Amino acid sequence: MPQTPPFSAMFDSSGYNRNLYQSAEDSCGGLYYHDNNLLSGSLEALIQHLVPTVDYYPDRTYIFTFLLSSRLFMHPYELMAKVCHLCVEHQRLSDPNSDKSQIRKIAPKILQLLTEWTETFPYDFRDERMMRNLKDLTHRIASGEETYRKNVQQMTQCLIRKLAALSQYEEVLAKISSTSTDRLTVLKTKPQSIQRDIITACSDPYTLAQQLTHIELERLNYIGPEEFVQAFVQKDPLDNDKSCYTERKKTRNLEAYVEWFNRLSYLVATEICMPVKKKHRARMIEYFIDVARECFNIGNFNSLMAIISGMNMSPVSRLKKTWAKVKTAKFDILEHQMDPSSNFYNYRTALRGAAQRSLTAHSSREKIVIPFFSLLIKDIYFLNEGCANRLPNGHVNFEKFWELAKQVSEFMTWKQVECPFERDRKILQYLLTVPVFSEDSLYLASYESEGPENHIEKDRWKSLRSSLLGRV
Repeated sequence: MPQTPPFSAMFDSSGYNRNLYQSAEDSCGGLYYHDNNLLSGSLEALIQHLVPTVDYYPDRTYIFTFLLSSRLFMHPYELMAKVCHLCVEHQRLSDPNSDKSQIRKIAPKILQLLTEWTETFPYDFRDERMMRNLKDLTHRIASGEETYRKNVQQMTQCLIRKLAALSQYEEVLAKISSTSTDRLTVLKTKPQSIQRDIITACSDPYTLAQQLTHIELERLNYIGPEEFVQAFVQKDPLDNDKSCYTERKKTRNLEAYVEWFNRLSYLVATEICMPVKKKHRARMIEYFIDVARECFNIGNFNSLMAIISGMNMSPVSRLKKTWAKVKTAKFDILEHQMDPSSNFYNYRTALRGAAQRSLTAHSSREKIVIPFFSLLIKDIYFLNEGCANRLPNGHVNFEKFWELAKQVSEFMTWKQVECPFERDRKILQYLLTVPVFSEDSLYLASYESEGPENHIEKDRWKSLRSSLLGRV
C-alpha cells in the first residue's frame, strides 16, 4: 500500500503548481481553473473531485485542502457519507456481478484515500457515524481479497491507537486542570520557607528550556489540523437550516495549548514576585532571561514569548528596584527579537530562519520549530476573515483554501518533530502542576515586595490585602 509522503513535500514554496487535474477538468464540470490552478468550484463538483476512479487519483495537496476546508460547508460525517455513496455507485461495489478486475484497480485507490483521511484527520472518526461509514466501505472493498483485508486492518488499528492516545491525553489534561489551585492559598497553609521555587527544581536554565520544549511539542502534537478551521466556523450563507459545528466546536487541544502559554506566563511572574529579598528576585529574572535565550536557540518561540510576556506583566515590570539589579542587555536583545512592531517583522524573520534550518536539518534538534502560537492563530483568523468562503456565483472560493492549507500544512510538519532531549519527570511535573498566583495575588505580592508608588496603587494594595489576606 503506498505510504503517504511527509507534509513538507506537499506544498512547494512558489504556490501550487497543480498540473495534476488532467482528466478531471473535462469529466467533472463545475470546476474553474486558471493556468491549470483550481480556483473555485461547486461543492458537489469538489466532492466528486475527491473520489478516485479507475484512471484518476486526487493529488495529496487537494485531498488535504478539501478535507480541511470542507467542514466550513458540511460536517465530516456528511462528506464521508457522500464519498462512500460515490465510491459504491461509481465503482459498482454493490453489484455482485461487477467486474472483479475493475474492483481490483479501484480498491487500492479508495483504501489510499481512506488511509490519508484517517492519518491526517483522525479526530473526525470519534464520531460513530464516521466509523460506521468507514467500516461499511472497507468491508465492501476487503471482502474476498486477503491483501486488502490486511491493509484495512492496519489502517483501522493505527486509527484506534491515535484515538486512544488522544483520550489518554485529555484525561491527563483534565486531571491537571482539576487539581490547579492559587499559589496564595497554598502559601497560607504552608510556610514560604519550606516551599520550593523553580531554581530549586531545576538549577540549569538550559535544562529548563529543554523540558519546556518537551511540553510544547507534546501539546502541539495533539492539535488536529481541523481545529484551526473549526475555531472560526460560522454559518454557511447557502445552508438554510444549520450552521456547521457551532453547537460543539472541536477545538479543545488548541485551547489547551493556549492555556499552557498563559500558565507559563503566570508561572514566570509568580516565581519572580515570590521571593522576599530583592537580590533573589533579580536572580530569578536573570535565570528566566537565560531560559528564554536558550528557547530562542532551540527554535521554541512559544515558550520564549510566554516568558517575555510573564516578565512584562505589570506586577513584574513595576519592580523598579529589582530590575535595577539585573543585567538587562540579554533581555533587551530578546525583546527586540519578539518586538510586535511591523507585524512582528523580527520574529517572522527568525521563524523563517528556523524553518529553513529545519528543512536541511542533520539532527532532530535542528528540526525543532515551535511557532508563537497566538500569532499563528491570528494569521489564520485574518486569512479566513479577509476572503469570502463563497464567490458571488455560489462557488467555493478554493484559492482561499489553498492558502489556508499551506499555512496549516507547515504547522503539521513542525508538530511531528520528535523531541530529542531527555525527559526529566520531576521538572515536567513542577512546570505543569505547581500552583501559580492569580492576577490579584501577583499584584499583592508585588506591592508587598516593593510598596505602592501612588494613591491608585495604595488603594488597590489595601483592597487586595483585605480581600485576599483578610487584613487591613
